[in-house]
Amino acid sequence: MMKKIMVLISRVFVISLLFSFISVNTAIAAETIKIGAVLPLADITGKDASRSMQLAVKQINATGGLLGKQVELVLADDENKPDKVAAAIEKLVNVDKVDVIVGGTGNATTMEAIPVLKKYAKVTVWSGASSAKVDQALEDQDWFFHIHPWDYELGAYYEKMWQVIVQKYPGIKRKKTFVAYREDPFGSDILSVGSPVARAYRNVMQGEVYTTEPVSNLKEILSSAKNFVEPDIFIWEGLDKDAILILEEAKNIGFAPPVYLGKTLLWPLDFGKQMGSEGVMFYSYWHESMKLRNKACLTYVEAFNKEFKESPVTYFGPLAYTNIMIVADAVKRAGSLERGAFIKALEATNYDSPLGDNFVFVRSLGVKHQAGANPKLMQWQGGEVKIIWPWELATAKLIYPFPAQGFNKEAISEEKAPAAPPVPAAKKPAAKSAPAAKTKK
Repeated sequence: MMKKIMVLISRVFVISLLFSFISVNTAIAAETIKIGAVLPLADITGKDASRSMQLAVKQINATGGLLGKQVELVLADDENKPDKVAAAIEKLVNVDKVDVIVGGTGNATTMEAIPVLKKYAKVTVWSGASSAKVDQALEDQDWFFHIHPWDYELGAYYEKMWQVIVQKYPGIKRKKTFVAYREDPFGSDILSVGSPVARAYRNVMQGEVYTTEPVSNLKEILSSAKNFVEPDIFIWEGLDKDAILILEEAKNIGFAPPVYLGKTLLWPLDFGKQMGSEGVMFYSYWHESMKLRNKACLTYVEAFNKEFKESPVTYFGPLAYTNIMIVADAVKRAGSLERGAFIKALEATNYDSPLGDNFVFVRSLGVKHQAGANPKLMQWQGGEVKIIWPWELATAKLIYPFPAQGFNKEAISEEKAPAAPPVPAAKKPAAKSAPAAKTKK
């Protein structure tokens, strides 16, 4: 009997310890505010973004946290694979019990994330995706906040950019634009949104898909652009690994348009050292050199360098930092994590970002809450990146036209042989006029 009593007491003791352990862990969890981030951690975008989020959280906690609690960042790796993102979000919600969801990068992963995001409708501040398909799929969701520009917004923005630039540099011609782009299931941002705007202003924009493997068609496409289109502006839209390949092919055939412009997430580290890179322009949301003209950028870059001993490479770094800071600022102003108050505080966001833009939420065609950075025009000069526009961020004057250093000069100067002037028709001898008939008197 005594033995049974002792066994029972032991079991009660163990159960009591277990409940105490659970209670302590629950209390500890309640003492932190959890932010769950969905990112491709092995990708450069995920690396920049996760580090920047960690930096932001460290700074927030160093100043007392939020609502008297420390902030905990929980990272979930979607591996940049659409079939992995749903499980990552399920874990954040059901296992990690996060208070808010942030992050996101690509269009494909975001599309696959939408069903599970809608399932839980947890307040989400999303930094990825540009496709109008995403915008439409999340129409009128009051819990969803988006801080990356939509592709359809860019056409009008690029038109405005060039109108302003031409006012300062009136010698620039932009009647004809040719776009070489990599095939993408979500289309070409430049061509799909730019061509309707170009037509509206009676300009011409056309393009072709380029490939580099298994067989490259770069020579054919660039030759076509050179000989038949003769564009005022040439734009290539693709991967960083293609930047030097395209430049070398353009050099070989002497394709030197007045504006040679790229749109890629990042550039090869040695691109500025390449012969022919001088004067190459590109669109980007951010570059480290903006720190020379923007205080928020300078503060962010210095803190990132101090923490990680190197600089971020892509704009997803400062965008992710902005992501966390927007959430933190809203929590402070809401005074709680109560859903209604939190959403209302997010709606009132007014944040000066290290991207050089002020983030304010407005309605887009689909989502209720849209904010984002604007593209800047940049140019390679002297092996370095210079900001050309907007003027308040400019670090150099525009080089125009494209210098085409190291390009095949003979090919550049080749022109179609002018058609032989028409041989004037031989003059027929003037017909002798018949003598006037004499009238009889």
